[in-house]
Amino acid sequence: MEIKEIQDKKIWEDFLFGCEDKTFLQSWNWGDLNKAMGNKIWRLGIYDGELIGTALVSKIAARRGTFLLLQHGPNVKSQKQNLKVLNALLEYLKKLGKKEGAAFIRMNPLWEDNPENQNIFKNLCFKTAQMHANAYEATWKLNISLPEQELLSDMRKTTRYLIRQAQKNPEIEISKSNEMKDVACYDKLNKEVAKHQRFVPFSLNFVKNEFDVLSRDNQALLFFGKYKGEIVASALVVFWSGIAFYHQAALSPKYHKVPVAYLLQWEAIKEAKERGCKMYDFWGFVDPKENPNHPWAGPTLFKMGFSGELFRYLKTQDFPLSKKYWLTFAFEKLRKIKRSL
Repeated sequence: MEIKEIQDKKIWEDFLFGCEDKTFLQSWNWGDLNKAMGNKIWRLGIYDGELIGTALVSKIAARRGTFLLLQHGPNVKSQKQNLKVLNALLEYLKKLGKKEGAAFIRMNPLWEDNPENQNIFKNLCFKTAQMHANAYEATWKLNISLPEQELLSDMRKTTRYLIRQAQKNPEIEISKSNEMKDVACYDKLNKEVAKHQRFVPFSLNFVKNEFDVLSRDNQALLFFGKYKGEIVASALVVFWSGIAFYHQAALSPKYHKVPVAYLLQWEAIKEAKERGCKMYDFWGFVDPKENPNHPWAGPTLFKMGFSGELFRYLKTQDFPLSKKYWLTFAFEKLRKIKRSL
């Protein structure tokens, strides 16, 4: 087997198009975003006569330590080749990590969370990370290849009712934008929500870079929901490889009883259908029954109302490269306790 960097965007994207479980966090453009944010990246191809796997790897220099990061990777077309690809990739990354001064390797592959896959990582001496890698470990997905009327009929009765009520309300307006200047409007609302719900949002610089890079290939669109002329809801939706991702969203806490977010979501789903997407990824899931106090519990209930299916993946995995890793482990464990996650 051979591992080498891929320099051709078409080869990279064509391979990923043929993969079933994937997100844009392994896309070519996400690599460009990482470079725009000052991170060193490697677009690795794993070959066994032919290309059988890919891995977008970023070098992250954080206060808690320097590490190599694979978000939702590696990608493998056939699950039968998972172990083969991971073995070869790990040996390559161990050498790369030591060369780059990394304390550990962190990855959260989109592999089903089952005993077989858990044992693959355990047998290779990976440790379950205390924090996820800024990417979900479970998500809610909706097959949107069905006609609109079938999608509506499959929704929770309340969700369908609120969409129709919003459509009838002349004071509710949904608009779309691919203009960079409108990122600031999203950021303003998101900061308001973050302050109210006490979480740290993505920086304006990050969102600007994300929107800028993805917009070059028409992969990002901002949705805004107005009520009585005021922007009270917004979302950044990513369209990539036949899938739409409800990646970032904000809803003013003052207007939770106004059904603007339901209509905004429905308009985003219809936009995805028009673009030829077959799947709508609601981006993240926390079981509201198991974790009713989790910050994602409310948003998850909202997502589930549109119908769909739960997908659970392996928890984020760390491979220590030096003793410095255990400082990161302890720091993240304390932070996890503090945030009640």
